[in-house]
Amino acid sequence: MGCGKSTVVEAFRQLGVSCFVADDVAASYYQDPDFLSEIRSLFGDGVFDFDGRADKRRIAALVFSDKEKLQALNALVHPRVMRDFDAFCRQHEAEDYVLFESAILYDCGLDRLMDRMVCVYLDLAERLRRLQARDGVGEDQIMARIANQMPAEEMMRRADYIILNYEGNPRQRQVHYIDKHLRSNS
Repeated sequence: MGCGKSTVVEAFRQLGVSCFVADDVAASYYQDPDFLSEIRSLFGDGVFDFDGRADKRRIAALVFSDKEKLQALNALVHPRVMRDFDAFCRQHEAEDYVLFESAILYDCGLDRLMDRMVCVYLDLAERLRRLQARDGVGEDQIMARIANQMPAEEMMRRADYIILNYEGNPRQRQVHYIDKHLRSNS
């Protein structure tokens, strides 16, 4: 969270790589009446606004302070995401590879379904600065979310490739290297 995965995904897209962004796909589910019904069953009416739309900030506040509720939300979202990713892969099967972007691949065991793992890394202080500026939330809220994710150091240890995403670091060169390697090994 806050490491710059979206920036890295865009760099891969510029190289012609088809990218599946799990958060964007999951966000679309909040337009599905069946999904909203399941959200209401899990969390009650208090996570909906006056217009009947699910309030993602209220849901986030609930799930990031209660591991059981987070697991329940993940159990609702992840099977849908993986179904959509399977369809995405079928649509792009002629390509050398596709990219699946998610902050919680390891946490949910989805790394077992991937051929290679790329970790985007940025130190915690810079992540906090970026997230506070982007989301307008306090450090406590951000740290509660980060606490529900695998430590960055563990992700790096498990990854096949690591992109160090600091300002001034040759991010594009790192992306080009990984792309070339993946294409040659596909």
